[in-house]
Amino acid sequence: MTTAVKANDRLEERFRLWDHNGNGVIERSDFEVEFEGIIERFGVDASAPGAAALRAAYQGLFDRLAQAAGTEEMSKEDFIRAAESEIVSRGDAGFSEVLQPTIQAVATIVDTDGDGQISPTEMQRWFAAIGLAPEQSDEAFREIDADGDGSLTVTELVAAVRDYHLGKNDIPLLGV
Repeated sequence: MTTAVKANDRLEERFRLWDHNGNGVIERSDFEVEFEGIIERFGVDASAPGAAALRAAYQGLFDRLAQAAGTEEMSKEDFIRAAESEIVSRGDAGFSEVLQPTIQAVATIVDTDGDGQISPTEMQRWFAAIGLAPEQSDEAFREIDADGDGSLTVTELVAAVRDYHLGKNDIPLLGV
């Protein structure tokens, strides 16, 4: 499977996961449901600073994609076209600008002890929250821990999520 085909398949899967109400379009309310689900699964109060940053990141991501799509009710085709133009075709720069703020905000929520690192235990909690098995977490952690120091920096995590979305690895991050 080519990188472009993987990226497109992953965008289709992301659309399916973000269309929370199943009406065939992604709207701002779908992103709100996504945000609320994350903070609920992690037991974070919606008024906590990390939650506020996550909400802002999701709103910014939605706004960017909706602007590129030319609509705030994105069909699958609208979403894929916008994501391809804003993220995939721009590679690292597109990911850094469009998705990285959201991934960094998620990492802040996942980093429950606030040490700036994701531990294997925190990774397991993240994977459990998105419905994946502990074995998947352990395997993913080993693959992502580029320097082998037993913890993940936000940089390592962001790079792994970027590579997943660009079709360069198959680590099932963020439940996609």
